Amino acid sequence: MKTLIALLFLVCSGLAQALPEAVRKAEAGWRQWGSGEMSWLGFSLYRATLWVVGEPATTLPTTAPSALQLDYRRDIPRDRLVQTSVEEMRRLGASEAQLQRWEPELRRVFPDVKEGDSITGVHYPGRSAAFYHRGRATGEVADAEFARLFFAIWLDPRSRSPSLRSALLKRPET
Repeated sequence: MKTLIALLFLVCSGLAQALPEAVRKAEAGWRQWGSGEMSWLGFSLYRATLWVVGEPATTLPTTAPSALQLDYRRDIPRDRLVQTSVEEMRRLGASEAQLQRWEPELRRVFPDVKEGDSITGVHYPGRSAAFYHRGRATGEVADAEFARLFFAIWLDPRSRSPSLRSALLKRPET
């Protein structure tokens, strides 16, 4: 019985790590780069996994698409996701005019999340960001600056969580 439970855990863990099928089909050669936990006041909020397109490299590719998958450990309402994203993009240099344009876009692409849900954002450098909830497309924001600043929340040196940033940017073993 313990073996069966362990096997089910491994299978379910692997499913949580998989990119949405639409993302995998849109670009060939996705590979996991780094992964880490985001916690706040000792509570785990989500597991973040960074995916990149292409062959193993010594540094993270900056011109190819990348995807950030967040596997949620808690229920978080859409309004909180949107507000936190807006606050972080403001802190990273977005203007108030930009944030006024982007907030409705965030409301459009973000759902309320429940424990066990996954949101994947795909960054197309110089072009846009596309979002998926539970593997289904929720929308795209066709604004290169939005995409850059949104993903900077996790990947910029000024990230609020340097340890998560470091885990995401850790070069995978080849």
